[in-house]
Amino acid sequence: MAENEPTNATPAPQMSPAEMHGLARWLNARADSVLLRDQPEQQSDIRMPARLIERLIHLQAEIRRAADSTDDEATERHLRELLGGA
Repeated sequence: MAENEPTNATPAPQMSPAEMHGLARWLNARADSVLLRDQPEQQSDIRMPARLIERLIHLQAEIRRAADSTDDEATERHLRELLGGA
């Protein structure tokens, strides 16, 4: 029973896919900035989370499509819970 209860008393605000995409774009722009042109390791360190964010957006879209297309209510509920109730 306790495993189904939230561990956070106040839910953290969720970023929308558009906000996440904006963050990824900002990170990529930062990595491409003049300030980091002579620091390829730091550029790579900034690009990695941008790629992870873009991958997360893609995975969330796949989960949303799966939830929309399933006929099984339990599966749909579980998938929507993975998305944070979206």
